[in-house]
Amino acid sequence: MSEQAMDPAGSPLYPIREVSRLTGVNSVTLRAWERRYGLIRPQRTPKGHRLYAREDIQRVERILQWLNRGVPVSQVRELLERAEPAVNDDVPSPDISDWESQRQQLLQAVDALDGDTLEVLFDRSMALYPASLCVTALWQPVIDELEDRWRDQFGAELQRRLLESFLRTRVGIRLYHANQATPGARLLLLRLPEERDLLRLLLLALVASASGFRVEWLDTDPPLNELALAAEHFKADAILMISGYAERSDLIRRQLPRLAEQLDMPLCLVGPVARIRGAELENTQVASLGDELPAALSRLHGLLGR
Repeated sequence: MSEQAMDPAGSPLYPIREVSRLTGVNSVTLRAWERRYGLIRPQRTPKGHRLYAREDIQRVERILQWLNRGVPVSQVRELLERAEPAVNDDVPSPDISDWESQRQQLLQAVDALDGDTLEVLFDRSMALYPASLCVTALWQPVIDELEDRWRDQFGAELQRRLLESFLRTRVGIRLYHANQATPGARLLLLRLPEERDLLRLLLLALVASASGFRVEWLDTDPPLNELALAAEHFKADAILMISGYAERSDLIRRQLPRLAEQLDMPLCLVGPVARIRGAELENTQVASLGDELPAALSRLHGLLGR
């Protein structure tokens, strides 16, 4: 560690950006856990910079375990201060009302076309929880429910476009800053033809960025025969294509495998299409990464050997 310090007992201390890299929790969230909830208590340099001991990093990992089990962040401190059981031991059922409450608020904001409330909910969730957890526990379930509603709901197109415009702006800002700071592999994200909006693509971009990748996406996807040129332009290390639909059989069985053979980087499917069509791609060079976004990005890290 280039800026690693030592505490008086001789143990290493880590700056906040290194803790963020090791745990996957961004620095804004680490500061919020400290200031608002007292979950971690880093040491400070004479200039006020935070330094974290190995025990602090282990505590962050325990916090993540509780959050991933559905415990609201406001209840985690009490659990940490008990004699903690192992993860597989019997524990009280977590109170999942916090996530359910946020999901209902988000649905109501979309129904009411309330952009101000969308902004509050987005900023609050992203400040207090890792991006991957925000997506899997809040945003993805809400978008799945909205897509079911929108099939027959009057005004659905207006709601869809409001949410898409909101997320495009908010995710775009985060990606712009994250791309400047990370040295990770570069991904080019695209939709498959039957995916009508950008919602799934934007959630994928958010999780990919939080997983340490540099991310580029295209609002309008190029023809397949121009995809290699687009990947070369963006210096992509991998191409990820997402869809919530089964897509055409000819595209899945012939066109994408043929394209994957021509590319110099992995071509991957993510989202429901990967679950639906994964078996048909087993003997091709198209990588089916699965439907669950954090796990898909973890598989991609392994595929790229990073």
